[in-house]
Amino acid sequence: MRLEPSWPLLGLLLCADETQEEFLVEISGTTVTITCPLTSDSINWEGNGGTTDTDDMRKYILEDHDSSPVYLSCSSGSEKHELYLNARVCANCAELDTLTVTGIIAADLLITLGVLILVYYFSRDRKGRASTSPAPRPRGQKTQRPPPVPNPDYEPIRKGQREVYAGLESRGF
Repeated sequence: MRLEPSWPLLGLLLCADETQEEFLVEISGTTVTITCPLTSDSINWEGNGGTTDTDDMRKYILEDHDSSPVYLSCSSGSEKHELYLNARVCANCAELDTLTVTGIIAADLLITLGVLILVYYFSRDRKGRASTSPAPRPRGQKTQRPPPVPNPDYEPIRKGQREVYAGLESRGF
């Protein structure tokens, strides 16, 4: 099956602008405020545990929400929008704005950078001090070393001295 004839149809489907309006959900402490996407003045809410705002009928307010899932719907005439709300709320949460979070992250980075500079500064002075590690080899061309000084306790066996060690026999294990 060839897919070339279906590409224009797929392009038309992807370019079709279906304006799906969305609910606006605001959470503050244990209060959840939901705004209906419909713009008419007479909006009917269906759900449990909430009240409509007296100033704006588009808003539905859940006071002391217990983080349990809720099915909500708002309708006006023949239009109906449904929402499944599964929001986590907490009573003792602190709300932070963007500037506060940015300040906390910047302060953390500056403190970390300061600690790195202090560690570098204090470890730099230790390079010239004597340590227990062996001295490093000089870099450059390898020089010819003189032959090692022979140890009189360990001498190689010469041809004339083999009879001295001839009495030693290997033991079988």
